[in-house]
Amino acid sequence: MPTPATPRRRIAHLDMDAFYASVELLRHPELRGQPVAIGGHGEPSRRGVVTTATYEARAFGIRSGMALRRAAELCPQCVFLPVDFDEYRRHSRRFKAAIATVTDRIEDRGIDEVYIDLTAVQGIRVDRGAPVARDIQRRVLEATGLSCSIGLAPNKLLAKIASDLHKPGGVTIVDEEDIAATIWPLPARRINGVGPKAELQLEDLGLRTIGDLAAAPLSMLVARFGGNYGRWLHEAANGRDDRPIVTASEPVSMSRETTFERDLHPHRDWQALAACLAELCREVAADLRRRGYAGRTIGVKARYDDFRIVTRDQTLPGATDDAATIRRAAFECLGRVPATRRLRLLGVRVAGLARTGAGTEPRRGAAGAADAGHAASASAAAPAPPAGAQQPELPLSGEDRPLAL
Repeated sequence: MPTPATPRRRIAHLDMDAFYASVELLRHPELRGQPVAIGGHGEPSRRGVVTTATYEARAFGIRSGMALRRAAELCPQCVFLPVDFDEYRRHSRRFKAAIATVTDRIEDRGIDEVYIDLTAVQGIRVDRGAPVARDIQRRVLEATGLSCSIGLAPNKLLAKIASDLHKPGGVTIVDEEDIAATIWPLPARRINGVGPKAELQLEDLGLRTIGDLAAAPLSMLVARFGGNYGRWLHEAANGRDDRPIVTASEPVSMSRETTFERDLHPHRDWQALAACLAELCREVAADLRRRGYAGRTIGVKARYDDFRIVTRDQTLPGATDDAATIRRAAFECLGRVPATRRLRLLGVRVAGLARTGAGTEPRRGAAGAADAGHAASASAAAPAPPAGAQQPELPLSGEDRPLAL
């Protein structure tokens, strides 16, 4: 419990509203109020998925990760625009710089969201912190022309849930005394860390809301999910989370992936697949060298034409940032992917990263040149629910983040 010497924490989660789409509307104000989706080359007749969509498009059922063609079927009048990551990164830097004028206690969670420790900010005890949250929204709007939603709570878990409750442009404050009325009626999946598999298992137990989960016996959760994850579910449902704000973190993996214009058969289209895989390896190797990292675990991700995903990886004796070494390992991994169906997506991932100048000597060889054009992702080390034998997969945070391996 907080004491006068350690005041109750005030943690905010700031989430930009439909970030990519909102940036595009700055450049295309004539599209305001219309259904707009961002993704791929901006042409629904070509391969690609929706990265994000305006709230008008979401009303038609369009969601992140949906195939562009499916989005066009749901909303024929939807306007499709291509992604422009350089522009989104520019606005991301701007909104984070605006927050930094209030405090430097910021945890970067990706291109469109941050956690902020406001505990020591002047005025945070006034009106439960609402004036400080509104001031941050104003600074972000002035710096970018964009709106954001903020959840304010004693911890990161509650702040994350709260920021999504009144979008767009909302400020939602949740304290311990608000949990029963505001948090417990929500579906259990609203807890960041409860994925689709966990949700199904909870439904099997008759636990559909966060309140159901909070009232469930700890022994039942441990028996079903194991000690670590079962205890974490119990703590999370009761609004308890002592994770600190992490102001600096190291990436744990880097990846590149691409969606094909047409499905490729593992045998009949082997030359095209091989060329694509080699190019992805060159690109991720260039990413590693540019950022000063090497990695030991090389992985391949493949998505079949029925949207099922399979991954294979192997761990090398030493860390590498060499394109040829990564390529050899990636092709070995691809050889272990069942050649049962056509492929619509292929990706390469390097994990187990260490800085090349921080005690790890990378294995070097012929360096390959990198080309642009494929989706890149760098996964940062971040606190997560405790690992357990039956722990389901964790969802990505941030509505606009590209899918990682």
